[in-house]
Amino acid sequence: MLAVQNAHVEFRVAQTKKWPWSPAGVVHAVNGVSFDLEPGQTIGIVGESGCGKSTLIRSVAGLTPLASGTVTLDGERVQYDNRASMQRLRATMQMIFQDPIASLNPRMTIREIVTEPLSFFRPEMHIDKRKAAALAMLERVGIPPAQANRFPHEFSGGQCQRIGIARSLVAEPKVLLCDEPVSALDVSVQAQVVNLLKELQREMGLALVFVAHDLGVVRHISDEVLVMYMGAQMERAPAADLVRAPKHPYAQALLSAVPIPDPTVRIAPQMLEGDLPSPMELPPGCLFASRCPHAMTKCANAKPPMLHRDGHEAACFLLEDTPEELDASLEHH
Repeated sequence: MLAVQNAHVEFRVAQTKKWPWSPAGVVHAVNGVSFDLEPGQTIGIVGESGCGKSTLIRSVAGLTPLASGTVTLDGERVQYDNRASMQRLRATMQMIFQDPIASLNPRMTIREIVTEPLSFFRPEMHIDKRKAAALAMLERVGIPPAQANRFPHEFSGGQCQRIGIARSLVAEPKVLLCDEPVSALDVSVQAQVVNLLKELQREMGLALVFVAHDLGVVRHISDEVLVMYMGAQMERAPAADLVRAPKHPYAQALLSAVPIPDPTVRIAPQMLEGDLPSPMELPPGCLFASRCPHAMTKCANAKPPMLHRDGHEAACFLLEDTPEELDASLEHH
């Protein structure tokens, strides 16, 4: 349904110029990320703040330009400079944003907000059918139709996120991009929204890209997990396998920081030392080498390829070792 191949996103920063004739600096926000997605499947994208998760899916949606790379949607390559191609993209792919209140127009009622996509994507529909479809979708996500004439500020954050989900799904897209849709919500409301997304996915056969910081939430909703660091792909694996036995040291550090709801279990998180590399001057080797507890000499000089081990795909030289050598190395550290 969705295939992203070698995506790169760059931002030019004029403020770094030392002289008027100096070239503008370039921030390398996304560096060669690739993934594919089947109908009805969910891929979770995780990583620390600033690693490029949101930038990646915004570039897939056409909200941020790709510097290079290709996106194929439902078997057809997306041409972001072509109006007809973008029209098909918008009809097939929708997005849920991080801030549920800021993503809704405060001057429109929620009925108007949810009806608006149908006016754009289904102009042949009679206005009464559009209104009926909007009310039905609002009711489906847990908003009573009797409240359809209210404005966004009259609802809680969780309710506004439900309204945003209704707006995204009313035109029946095939792919839904979720940009940290529960990070601004309370824990109990997070569970309600995640369960709602899973239920709607089963009913509509949606393919989901779910971006989040919380590995616990991602593990609950995702079939596969892609771990990003400094805009690059570190590891990709089935969610259960990655949680049970991550291969990349960065994924291991992320998992060690996930709280366990059991007071009898105490696991000290791995504290990463060292400095982050500059996104404007990427090192020639592994991007994680400056903070990796297992870094070797070649890590600083050569970029590790994506290697496969036990169903995992990880960019780490440790995977070149035999399974016995890898276990011994990790146990030693």
